[in-house]
Amino acid sequence: MKTMYPSLLVVNRAKWMLMGLVLAVVMLFPHQEATAGQAPVELGSAGNFGVLAGTTITSTGGGTINGDVGVWPGTGFVVGDPPVIVTGTVHLGDPYAARAQGDLTTAYNDAAGRTTGAISPGQELGGLTLAPGLYKSATAFDITSVNLTLDAQGNPNAVWIFQMGTTLTVGTGRQVILAGGAQARNIFWQVGSSATLDTTSVFKGNILAYTAITVKTGATLDGSALARNAAVTLDSNTVTRQPLHSDQPWRILLMD
Repeated sequence: MKTMYPSLLVVNRAKWMLMGLVLAVVMLFPHQEATAGQAPVELGSAGNFGVLAGTTITSTGGGTINGDVGVWPGTGFVVGDPPVIVTGTVHLGDPYAARAQGDLTTAYNDAAGRTTGAISPGQELGGLTLAPGLYKSATAFDITSVNLTLDAQGNPNAVWIFQMGTTLTVGTGRQVILAGGAQARNIFWQVGSSATLDTTSVFKGNILAYTAITVKTGATLDGSALARNAAVTLDSNTVTRQPLHSDQPWRILLMD
């Protein structure tokens, strides 16, 4: 007859309880992954907008804005012939645009205030392949010599935040290329003054500009053009708002 000692029974019971707890955690949180690096910048209601300006939006030569369009505290939305196609709702000087500008200010300050692990790669980003992280310039960032590649290294949740004290300039035909599962919605450009996407450039990420944003002829933006205090100027562009990050979508979509 096999003898079971009390101490052994306690150990076995504890082992099975621990295994059960681990299994329960796995079943409850099957999609949770350990993550490192930067958390995404929450755009709040501003994330519903393809284009958001502080004073006016001017569009010439047609094009498409996939998402809402808004202006606050200004009310100007000047379109050419053919007019730009807006797939969402236009908010000019209304409470929803005001709320979006408030959320943009919060997001801008969040992005500008990040400090952990900041890297200074130099003003010219063209020709670089950058891993996820926080990149900082006291002055400007340019993508003018050749293209910039952002490599998520197999992590679709990888986040990039670019902080610059003054301008963002993307040269004619230059591109931001995504690799390794990188997603445009996880890229944030906090611009201390104005941003310019030159002719036929292809840009990825959300632009949070303190003043103005200019998107020149034929340029494409996968992300949002969000200007706090000045105008957004468009010319025959395609702007595509990216999915929201918020874990409370009802908070963003509810109207007062």
